[in-house]
Amino acid sequence: MTINAAHPAVQKLRTGISSLDIIAKGGLPKNRTTLISGTAGSGKTVFAVHFLAAGIELGEPGVFVTFEEAADDIRRNMRSFGWDLAQWEKDGMLTFVDASPDPHIDSVEAGSFDLGALVARVENAVRKVKATRVAVDSLGAVFSQFSDQAMVRSELFRISAALKAMGVTAVLTAERTDDHGPVARFGVEEFIADNVMILRNALEAETRRRTIEILKFRGCDHQKGEYPFTIVPHGGVIVIPLSAMQLSMKSSDLRISSGNPALDEMSGGGFFRDSVTLVSGATGTGKTLTVAQFLQGGVAEGEKCLLLAFEESRDQLVRNARGWGFDFETMEREGLLKVVCDYPDVQGLEDWLVTIQAIINEFKPKRVALDSLSALENVGTAKAFREFVIGLTSFIKHQEITGMFTSTTASLMGGDSITESHISTLTDSIILLRYVEMFGDMKRGLTVLKMRGSWHDKAIREFTIDKGGMQMGRAFRNVTGILSGSPVHVSPSDIERVWRQFDAEVDRRQADSKAKADS
Repeated sequence: MTINAAHPAVQKLRTGISSLDIIAKGGLPKNRTTLISGTAGSGKTVFAVHFLAAGIELGEPGVFVTFEEAADDIRRNMRSFGWDLAQWEKDGMLTFVDASPDPHIDSVEAGSFDLGALVARVENAVRKVKATRVAVDSLGAVFSQFSDQAMVRSELFRISAALKAMGVTAVLTAERTDDHGPVARFGVEEFIADNVMILRNALEAETRRRTIEILKFRGCDHQKGEYPFTIVPHGGVIVIPLSAMQLSMKSSDLRISSGNPALDEMSGGGFFRDSVTLVSGATGTGKTLTVAQFLQGGVAEGEKCLLLAFEESRDQLVRNARGWGFDFETMEREGLLKVVCDYPDVQGLEDWLVTIQAIINEFKPKRVALDSLSALENVGTAKAFREFVIGLTSFIKHQEITGMFTSTTASLMGGDSITESHISTLTDSIILLRYVEMFGDMKRGLTVLKMRGSWHDKAIREFTIDKGGMQMGRAFRNVTGILSGSPVHVSPSDIERVWRQFDAEVDRRQADSKAKADS
């Protein structure tokens, strides 16, 4: 199918906002108006300023029209994001049109009202800096004081038409009263603008979660649905598009050591370089020890390693590692280990994903261990948690980093965990650690449940923990139900009887099949 030259496709302007251009499939439609609608706290003003800031960094001057906050307040508030608006004004890359209300003057609606004078000020500002981008914040602040909806619609048309005539790409912010209610307060804004984007800051399970949705792009394509985003200092708006996380990671045949020779043998020669391993078990079964030996294995090879700990303090980790024979402090001094410890609740999952990615980009580790995912699970909703795991897994795989995540089972004797149900299909390998009760003694067992793309030992092997770390023993025999959390000892005679019954059942079915074939 060919495109008619008389009707060319709509051009798009790259916004420069992190990952927004991915879901917008190239950026905002050029020389058109885009309505940014959202409730209080959804990030409308930050988005509008970021749109201009990103343009200035690309060499495109901008104009900011403010109906609500005073220009001085905006300059001061935006410094925390690393945007020096005052300097950009001095450099001739940015100018303000301050139409914010004077707090000392009462606003009274009297007779007809139009924005002709304001539009003229905007036109002068655009010509002054040769602006290609304009942000208007916010429509509701000026129109809320007027009761005539027809007049509101008329003036909105005037603003939109004037901005198009100036040849600029503009974003206009508007308030809405509910995250899932009408698009905007007056019910007409979305019909005036060429494009509509909705910012949400919904409360889910006692946690605020920001999302962005492109509701319409007139005449051009975009990705559908809501996408999480966050607002961070010295970064502004960061969109997290799962659609960009393509299954295009490289696949390496290179094996690396888990840090334990016996576990390497059980895994078919070690972990693959670009794999992610899930270590699941009840508290005290040895998950953190498995992580410690994984990191020790990397340091022994001269690789940088990163530990993200959400359940234990740094002092606890260092003390425990020392008890297993691993000197974390020396590893850190040598620059081969970085330990990040914090409470998971200090920020949302989207913020954690951005923070972890930034740490990885700065430190550039070859191995990353996260202990534990279960601690992060309660920070957000199940959907947000799965998106976090997908985002982190995809990121480290594209970086060809070997990852190890831990999760805690709800029962001391094992069984499934909620965390596992979300991430088991996303990991390449799964190692299960279990308690096993044997004749009044509590033992520990380990099995490699899954090893994608490789042979692995299917046995459940006993292990002990001492000053040398994890010591692997022999496989459990004559015991069933270990993984389900209900181990039962079975005598050799019972096993022989079960196999005889199995063989008899196989013979019976084969005889039935032969009889049916003969008839």
